[in-house]
Amino acid sequence: MRAVAITEPGPADVLQIAERPAPQLKAGELLIKVHAAGINRPDVLQRLGKYAPPAGASDLPGLEVAGEIVDGDLAGTPFKLGDLVCALVQGGGYAEYCAAPAGQCLPLPAGLTALEGASLPENFFTVWSNVFDRCALADGETLLVQGGTSGIGVAAIQLAVALGHRVFATAGSDDKARACEALGAERGINYRTEDFVAVVKQLTGGRGVDVILDMVGGDYLPREIDCLADDGRIGVIAVQGGNKATLDVGQLLRRRLTVTGSTLRPRSVAFKAAIAARLQATVWPLIEAGKIKPVIYKTFPLDQASEGHALMEASTHIGKIMLQVA
Repeated sequence: MRAVAITEPGPADVLQIAERPAPQLKAGELLIKVHAAGINRPDVLQRLGKYAPPAGASDLPGLEVAGEIVDGDLAGTPFKLGDLVCALVQGGGYAEYCAAPAGQCLPLPAGLTALEGASLPENFFTVWSNVFDRCALADGETLLVQGGTSGIGVAAIQLAVALGHRVFATAGSDDKARACEALGAERGINYRTEDFVAVVKQLTGGRGVDVILDMVGGDYLPREIDCLADDGRIGVIAVQGGNKATLDVGQLLRRRLTVTGSTLRPRSVAFKAAIAARLQATVWPLIEAGKIKPVIYKTFPLDQASEGHALMEASTHIGKIMLQVA
């Protein structure tokens, strides 16, 4: 099969088309003939040599795919050969065939193309796990999304709004802030020209927000502590602003605040399968009803994956960057 390999750690042009054997399936896995795959920030970090795949995972980049089931261990699954699915994988998505645990596969939502379906798994698994499971965003609570025009940000805004929450989001330009509002955020905040703490406090009558989805870390964390309501929670999912922060622990104590973090990729199949079941029950109906829509910024053919990575690193996109494979 044709695949995109990382020839060595480095810039985007180290991604090269290679011939690889099709994946050897393990018990409980399905073989997907890939129609489309998503490009995500962890793929860029892996290419740079900063995010090694978990033990036993493919060394090929790519954490989400959509396509046709052509082989695998179908016993006990709701699937059959020929079904169109989208799947979260530990790696190997930038290829013509990809192995995926059956529990991490979801039926392609009705009305969506494979390209649109491939844009869903990484973002919605991550958002559900962190915003709704770990941070337990509850009825009537408010959410601040840092990086609202990223793939994860677009998913978080739409999902929280569809479930009835007030949502605020930060972005790096006025145009991007307005894009967040078009997705349903009550207010998009240009973090380059506005103080997100002051804006959120003003919009919430001084109370602050209940949950913050943070992809920045670093010096954002102490500001986010100031931005939280009492009993508020911060879910850290990336550290683009740095690994270290100084926190006022007294505020954590007095105001019963929680700072938590997680990475999804190394978690067990059982853990991810449980998220998949919740997505199918709660989120897939919202997608099929048109209340949540895939937002695809640009699509590249498989042999132009390096151009997709360059676009990701430029951070000018709104929504998902995708690969069309078949």
